[in-house]
Amino acid sequence: MEIESTFHMYVQPAVHPQLTPFCTELTGIIQGMVDGQPSLQQVLERVDEWMAKEGLLDPSVKSIFVTCGDWDLKVMLPGQCQYLGLPVADYFKQWINLKKAYSFAMGSWPKNGLLDMNKGLNLQHIGRPHSGIDDCKNIANIMKTLAHRGFIFKQTSKPF
Repeated sequence: MEIESTFHMYVQPAVHPQLTPFCTELTGIIQGMVDGQPSLQQVLERVDEWMAKEGLLDPSVKSIFVTCGDWDLKVMLPGQCQYLGLPVADYFKQWINLKKAYSFAMGSWPKNGLLDMNKGLNLQHIGRPHSGIDDCKNIANIMKTLAHRGFIFKQTSKPF
């Protein structure tokens, strides 16, 4: 029930290489953080290498991504990969939507995502909202809390 390993990288945007003020305001990511970074294809290759190193590609190991909503893995990543002509790894095609899991466990839908889930569980929000790595830390903390309360997580995405 503790974080064992972390993967975090920025991607050099290919379609809109200049970040918009909206993007910077939302995520805290500034232009200098993405300039000169690897392409999406390179980062996805590094994700695969990290997953292999962590033993997560071993068929006897069960693992699944956890998201705050379905959009990231249902819409954004497949759409971006299709646009760039990249394959989507099978491990990105199933996930647990933490909003759904939380609503099953707590009986209410978290309209404001991680902020509402943290509040509903009396947890302190970690870092900045919409920062990918901080969102991951909050997701892990929420999952740990729900698991300690006896909630059993199940895949929420529909098979492709």
